[in-house]
Amino acid sequence: MYNKVTPDIVDALRRIVGEGNVLVGDEDMEPYAHDETVGLRANPEVVVRATSAEQVSEIFKLAQRERIPVTPRGAGYGLSGGAVPVYGGIVLSLEKMNRILEIDKENLMVTVEPGVITGDIHRAVEAEGLFYPPDPASLDSCSIGGNIAECAGGPRAVKYGVTRHYVCGLEAVLPSGEIITCGGKLVKNVTGYDLIQLIIGSEGTLAVVTKIILRLLPLPKVQVDLLVPYDDFQAAANTVSAIIARRILPTTIEFMERDSILAVERLLQKEVPYHDAAAHLLIQLDGNRWEAVEADFEEVAELCLEYGARDVLVAKDRPTRDRLWEARRMIIEALNHESPVNHMEDVVVPRSEIPPLLKGIKEIARKYGVRIINFGHAGDGNVHVNVLKDDIPDDRWEALVPAVAEEIYRLTLSLGGMITGEHGVGATRRRYLPLALDETQIELMRRIRAVFDPNHILNPGKIFP
Repeated sequence: MYNKVTPDIVDALRRIVGEGNVLVGDEDMEPYAHDETVGLRANPEVVVRATSAEQVSEIFKLAQRERIPVTPRGAGYGLSGGAVPVYGGIVLSLEKMNRILEIDKENLMVTVEPGVITGDIHRAVEAEGLFYPPDPASLDSCSIGGNIAECAGGPRAVKYGVTRHYVCGLEAVLPSGEIITCGGKLVKNVTGYDLIQLIIGSEGTLAVVTKIILRLLPLPKVQVDLLVPYDDFQAAANTVSAIIARRILPTTIEFMERDSILAVERLLQKEVPYHDAAAHLLIQLDGNRWEAVEADFEEVAELCLEYGARDVLVAKDRPTRDRLWEARRMIIEALNHESPVNHMEDVVVPRSEIPPLLKGIKEIARKYGVRIINFGHAGDGNVHVNVLKDDIPDDRWEALVPAVAEEIYRLTLSLGGMITGEHGVGATRRRYLPLALDETQIELMRRIRAVFDPNHILNPGKIFP
């Protein structure tokens, strides 16, 4: 189906991007053979680091002529294998396209290249009194281009939404090599089909984004965090429903199971507050007037206690807030430390269905004799399910993971959920797509992809079974 990368093709790529931006040595290419998905890797035949849309265009034209697959890559922090070159060929890295081009305070917009680290965008606009809300857990490592590809979310999604809610304009290169510009510094735009929203979340299968215009908000002046321990997860879930019913919309409502807290304790070798609680909620509220935020957090604290919380720890200053968030931010690292081989899912259900989902997952864990630890976003129903290998033999682990994953998906779907909330289908979940979508939907998506990329050279082996 695809041709191999020959020395002549490598030379042609060098003419496009320069000698130093073409990598062919095994050691140089090794970091580009995987993302953060444990156990998944595939070797590229060549890595090309582009620095402009025009270079990306020329690379695609060459790849089309030679029938070479192209796998686009941001910072490589994805969790579904989206940047893994499963068919070899060219890895197209956008890491050098890392400039913040303009912060437009008059229109509340920022224009960036795809390789900019998301946390750098946060810091740059906050220095101007502005705010870019999406905050994926890897924000100090992941790139905004990867966020666009996966439609990344984060803890603040419960109040502020996800990446797609902030993208007003895109420059993108199609697999044909054509460069298109969609949208602009516009809050409203219904001129034709919304190609921006089609490209966002398409996991690098329709086009490669080379410039992004993001909508900004004024930076909230006040922020308060609450850490709330419970002896029963159902009580914690009931609290979340009660908060929303009161028409209070926190910035974040995170949850952590006891096992995740204990894993962090073992990694940090220090005690976490209320480490023996069955569950913790981590609630953040923000606003522009202290009086309004104070009234909200006092009402939230009263609800928490009314619904069975042991206590409510309040953090009003930045150092104290950071201490409350330390355990939540360290969970993934702690689980990787406990079991370097593990399998993560990020299923999503209506937030009221989180308790039956967690109960069912525990039953699945007992059925298969495997350790599963959960945490995630109680405010938007997105649960990160972590299946740990521990000392399970390799052959049993290889058979166990697909069976456990499918049962988790079927449980999730039975509760009105979906198989991925923010990590994407990628290479790891594509076999399960027919569980979530019917044949008509999948075929329609295939046809859309074929319009953009009739020769299937862009990120093959992703999304579709």
